[in-house]
Amino acid sequence: MEPYKVYEIKQSIFQANDDQADQLRQELKQQHTFLLNLMSSPGSGKTTTLTRTIEALRDEMRIGIMEADIDSDVDAAKIARTGTRVIQLHTGGMCHLDADMTRQGLQEFGTEDLDLVVLENVGNLVCPAEFDTGAVKNAMILSVPEGHDKPLKYPLIFQVCDALIINKIDVLPYFDFDLEKVREFAHMRNPNLKIFPVSAKTGEGIEAWCDWLRQQVGAWNNAASPSGLG
Repeated sequence: MEPYKVYEIKQSIFQANDDQADQLRQELKQQHTFLLNLMSSPGSGKTTTLTRTIEALRDEMRIGIMEADIDSDVDAAKIARTGTRVIQLHTGGMCHLDADMTRQGLQEFGTEDLDLVVLENVGNLVCPAEFDTGAVKNAMILSVPEGHDKPLKYPLIFQVCDALIINKIDVLPYFDFDLEKVREFAHMRNPNLKIFPVSAKTGEGIEAWCDWLRQQVGAWNNAASPSGLG
């Protein structure tokens, strides 16, 4: 008799979260609300990039921002100064948001009258990438000072993202950062990744990023319309 049994687990340990995320996307589709999950490491310029994005899109769509952090409301206060609807989510020490936590935030926030909600996830290149939040699309920011080798070191976040914003290109002359290398490394992880070099400080490149976002929100709303449901 064998001293123990070996079981092969073929179902993802994240299956319950994935199911909740799929359900949340269906609810958002019914509300015609597009949820973008924005990830990055701390200090990459997420909040400044969001401010630029709000400035570019505020006359075209109704926008809300959910700021997730372990503690503090610094980022929410910055967004509030733009006049945009914002809520601060404290994760209680967790380094990520999952689908249920996102749902709780959305319920408190209220999304029925919003076209675009951006979830600014906790600053981290590892944990947030592991959990499906229920967002329609995932995007990430990589800043020039972080180096162009990050797709090699943190592959998952590049694999799960639909768009990569390379921020702080205004300081390229001062750092050993190779734009072509980061494109090469990122596309090794995800050939379909859309890449947008920007400077949130000067506004350079923001319009191309916003054009992509406009297209995604429009496609989501078309799919949610009766004719688009098939």
